Amino acid sequence: MKKIVSNLILVVAMMLFAVNAFAQNSTPKERLSREQLAEKQAQHIATDLSLDDKVTAKFVDTYTQCQKEVWALGPRPRFHKNDSDAQIEQNIKKRFEMSEKILSIRQKYYKKYSQFLTQKQIQRVYEIEQKMMNRFSQHGPKGGQRMRRR
Repeated sequence: MKKIVSNLILVVAMMLFAVNAFAQNSTPKERLSREQLAEKQAQHIATDLSLDDKVTAKFVDTYTQCQKEVWALGPRPRFHKNDSDAQIEQNIKKRFEMSEKILSIRQKYYKKYSQFLTQKQIQRVYEIEQKMMNRFSQHGPKGGQRMRRR
């Protein structure tokens, strides 16, 4: 009986070590680059809109160009508790400027989308994009909270 119990313990221990070995050898998920993420988003939107291959290719290219222009603006100014009133005012004005630039980019690409999408499709693009952005902000680092940069 002791021999059976000891063999059983040995088998269980070996199984535990094997599971740990497999867990350590699994490859970590690769992070997508911004461009790859934008392309995947565009593909998702195109699939949701049931676009044909030709329109999908145009949409993916246009959508990724739009995202690149927005990214080129750089990050939004951050507010810090210890900022002076002058610094806060400057950050608010920078945010206004950035919002205006983003609006002009969105208007530019609205015109491009209008060349190959219907108005309902464009509206749906914006709705899907908003849902994705909300999902990203909820599932970001540290349980939905953005990491602070200093």
